Parts: sequence; C-alpha cells; structure tokens
Amino acid sequence: MTIYQKLSKIQQEFKSKKSRYNSFGKYYFRSAEDILEATKPFLKELDVTVTIQEDLISFEPPVLKVTATVADGKDSLNAVAIVGVDLDQKGMQMPQRYGAASSYGKKYALGNLFLIDDTQDADATNTHGNKQTITQAAISTAQLLKAKEYVKSGGKLDAIKSKYKLTKEQEKELATLWKTKKKY
Repeated sequence: MTIYQKLSKIQQEFKSKKSRYNSFGKYYFRSAEDILEATKPFLKELDVTVTIQEDLISFEPPVLKVTATVADGKDSLNAVAIVGVDLDQKGMQMPQRYGAASSYGKKYALGNLFLIDDTQDADATNTHGNKQTITQAAISTAQLLKAKEYVKSGGKLDAIKSKYKLTKEQEKELATLWKTKKKY
C-alpha cells in the first residue's frame, strides 16, 4: 500500500467525536487531541506515524506554522496551517496565548491532512448570536492536491463536492482523474 492509499483509507474511515464544549457559544467541537486519539487505530493497522511540528515563522506579529505529517518509514505526506498569536487576548497570560494558537494550528493542520471539514463544526460556524448565511468553503490549493490523491486512490468525487465548493475546472479535473483512476 502506498502512503497515498494509506492516507486515503484514514480520510475515508476517520471518525472523531466532538468531546469539547464551548459554554459561551453552547456547542460541542473536536480538538487536536480528539483528532489524534481517533487516528490511533490506524497507526498500527497501516504501520504509519502521525507527527506535528510547530515553527515560529514571524515575530512581529507572532505567526506559527504548524505541519501535520503522516509517514510510513519510506514516504510521508504533510499539511500545513498558519495561525497568528493574538497578543491582545484578554484574560490570558502570554504562554496561554501561544498555547491557544498552537492548539488551533494543530487542529487545522490535522484537519487539512485528514480532510476533516471544519465547516461542519460549530466552532467554525458559530455566529455568537449574529445571523449569517453559512456558505460552502472554497477548496484550497493544498486541499485540492489531497483531493486529487484521494480520487486517484479510489475516493469518491461526491465526498469532495459535499465538503468544498469547486470551480467547474476543478470538478472536471477531478472527474477525469476519477474516470482514469485504474491507470494509476
């Protein structure tokens, strides 16, 4: 099994409960810890590891680059999240501000790697009482690359279309890959 096939299996079968509660917004959400816990059954089954690396890429303002990687000893794939540190966050000490940014970055780097659609989480869609229309997120370049690998390894185009807003060109390209997936 290639690393792409292993990642595709995780992406297709991944299930993570939302064990955290936001009392202000009154909703449950999943954390980076929840996501990591949900990947553990796949680690032994597929003989892979999942790691997270954080780098401070800017000091003024402070910005973290968080990279989530899945590896099988031969090959690896990764996804990145870039997050800023809110230095004006009231009620937090400086280490807590960096910790909050770190946790947020880990969650979204893992979400990008495993194609977890954060728009389904209340913490991504909570309007805190302001009525807004929630629209489907456009697919990022990194997510599109992962979607292509997902389709090549047998994943369903409809699963991607249900999570992301695709341009006609992107949808056509993915459909072509899906039709020719047996060639890979």
